[in-house]
Amino acid sequence: MTTTLSIELLRTFHAVVRTGKFSAAAKLLHKSPAAVSIHIQRLEVVAGGQLLQRDNQSVMLTALGKKLLRSTAELLRSHDQILADLHGANLTGRIILGMPDEYAAQVIREILPPFSAAWPNVVMELKMGPSNELEEWIDRGKLDAAVVVQPKEKTSPDAQLLMSTTPVWVGPLNNTVALETPLPLAVYAAPCIYRKAITASLKASGRRSRIVLESHSSKAVQACVEAGLAVSLMDRGKVSGHMVILENMPTIPDHNIVFIRSAQSYGDEAVDLLSKALHQSFRL
Repeated sequence: MTTTLSIELLRTFHAVVRTGKFSAAAKLLHKSPAAVSIHIQRLEVVAGGQLLQRDNQSVMLTALGKKLLRSTAELLRSHDQILADLHGANLTGRIILGMPDEYAAQVIREILPPFSAAWPNVVMELKMGPSNELEEWIDRGKLDAAVVVQPKEKTSPDAQLLMSTTPVWVGPLNNTVALETPLPLAVYAAPCIYRKAITASLKASGRRSRIVLESHSSKAVQACVEAGLAVSLMDRGKVSGHMVILENMPTIPDHNIVFIRSAQSYGDEAVDLLSKALHQSFRL
């Protein structure tokens, strides 16, 4: 019998890798943790080996898992593009979308090109800003929709969950900088959700700190950490190969990446389709 790759199993695999936890992937996919485990087991049978190494805290990709992840990302995007093409491109409209800097590259590279190709008569306008500011713009009707980060316990009831994440402390490969007192930090300019989380956790732990870099740019924060000048906080999926995840650091609560929309955008078909495209991409 010919072996085939199931799109559903691949979606589950990508969700586990993106969230870093079976439980978080289960919530994202609206499945039970047992169902997620079964999906991974079935996919490992097809792949011919172990894809993930799992412990109580997180999962890590095996060499085979890394190969499958690279090989199937484009497959899933192509699959979704084909479905979009089948639904036609007659929709017209205009969307002003806001997003934080740290998610801009993913949205611009992975989501907007296939969305614009599927619905070329929908005009997109992008605005960047910290999550708190984007939420204010939504309330004032300056944006139609936005991707924002919210603390899990304070997530808006009308927000659409794109992904749950446990932010991690990161440092350079030579991570002795994490042992310094006061702790050197690279942070986003205020107001920033993760900066607030850093401040609260350090205050609760009683650890002193100093700011080495304050910037609106995720690239600047990343460069500062990789250069060995400071530590910072970011999503597990944003950790580069020149960083390490730091252990024994102050606890950071879970956060949600969500899609929010202005009151006037409800019922707007173009915004509805964008929300589906964003949800699909963050699930991968």
